[in-house]
Formats: sequence, C-alpha cells, structure tokens
Amino acid sequence: MSKNKYLILVRGGGDLASGVALRLYKVGYEIVILELEKPLAVRRTVSFAEAVYEGSQTVEGVTARLVSPDQIQATIEADEIPVLIDPNAQMLSNYLLTDPQYTIVIDARLLKTEPVGLSNKPALHIGLGPGFNAGDNCDAVIETRRSHTLGRVYWQGTAQADSKEPEGDPRRVLRAPMDGTIITKVNIGDSVHEGEEVAVVNKTSIISPFEGVVRGMIRNNSSVTENMKIGDIDPRNDPALCALVSDKALAIGGGVLEALLVFQNEKNQSPFE
Repeated sequence: MSKNKYLILVRGGGDLASGVALRLYKVGYEIVILELEKPLAVRRTVSFAEAVYEGSQTVEGVTARLVSPDQIQATIEADEIPVLIDPNAQMLSNYLLTDPQYTIVIDARLLKTEPVGLSNKPALHIGLGPGFNAGDNCDAVIETRRSHTLGRVYWQGTAQADSKEPEGDPRRVLRAPMDGTIITKVNIGDSVHEGEEVAVVNKTSIISPFEGVVRGMIRNNSSVTENMKIGDIDPRNDPALCALVSDKALAIGGGVLEALLVFQNEKNQSPFE
C-alpha cells in the first residue's frame, strides 16, 4: 500500500483516539500518537496509550510503540505507529520532524473544554467533540456524541455540548468515590456479579452495579480524583468485545477520514504519492 504524503499527529491515545488512528492507519496515513507521561485510559486493551507503560501495544493487529523523536521515522517504516510522550505537541515546533505544509493535527484528547492553542499552525487541525469551534480554534470539528449526528464533520461551529452523562445505562460507568490511589481487584475481560468488589480507593469499595464483563479498568495503583471515570461494566457479557474498538470510535474515525479527504480534494492533491 502506498503511504500518504501527510503526517498525522493524533493527540491522545485513549480508546476513541485509537479507533481513529486505527482507521487512518489502515488506509495508508502515517500516524504519530502524542501522549501524556502517565495516561489514564480505561479501555486499555484497545488504547494505544498503553504503549507508554508497556513499551508497545497491539490493537486489532496494529502495533504502536513508545519511541524517542529520533526513532519516529524508523518506526513508521516498520509499519508501526510511533507513540511519543509530548502532551503539548511540541513536535510541531521541530522542523526536522514535521513540515507544516504536510502535518495534520487531530486532537482526540476529549478534554471537552477549549484547548490551549498550538505552537505552530498545521496544514489542518481537526478537533473531536465539545470545546472546539471550527473556524475559531480549529479547522473542522467531529461530532462525538451518540445521535444521528455522530461522526459528522462541521466546518463551522461546534459539536453538541457535553451532556455530562454516560451513554446508555449510567450505572455501567464506575467512578472514583474520592481522591486517592486505586487498587483494582479485577482485570479487563473478567466476568463479575452484581455487588462484587472490583476496586478500592482509600479502603472504600467500588462494586459492580450488575452482572457483566469488565470492559474497562484504569491501571492498578493509578492516582485518581473524585468522580473520575475508572471502569466500565458491559452487561452484554461478551469478553470478545473487550479486544475490539467500538462502533463509536469507528464512526468518529470515518468522520475524520471524510474531513481529511475533503481538505485534500479542495487542494487538488492526491492523498497518496
């Protein structure tokens, strides 16, 4: 497969960001994931952010690898996705690594607040979800809220506001009861019963609200803050789903791909060399 002439910097390596990266990788874009020093992904089995801790992470047959800046090109040539600890996207200021004419930034951190501006303007800046305003702090916004507009591209305006409620049964999302350190009692993919202890924060138990499969669980011994999402119980009770990126992530990835192709078509540029 020919590689795309554009380099895509994906800010964030959580499950939705990883679904976007996976979809773009499969059609030939060169991807670099920019992450925090200590990311806090919940759906870790489908999050490239785990490479920060494990050295590498494979999601649906695609491997991402933690690298230093001088290893980025070799990692891309090895058909892997480089993961760089670069929370402020300083890579944009390094002209040995990025060419502003052929660098695209996808902010997939889902902060749901207005982001701090970038150090340099890329060829295209795409923001996922609330906090972004196309034509103001980015070029295009992708809708991330489940509805008939999920995955749609906005070239003007904003995505739907944050509902502050999880989709589906709100009980499925487990949250930290207080600030502290979490001790996990189960692993992703485990079956749990209603009332079963799945984690502890400062000796306070977090229990499963119903029978299901642990779809997501933050890393053991992570520092957490009150009300922070730390787990996800799936009542469908199918462990195989824990290894698949979600339909939502793929839909958002499709929206990102649409935005990329519209941008390149408007420039009369073939996506591939």
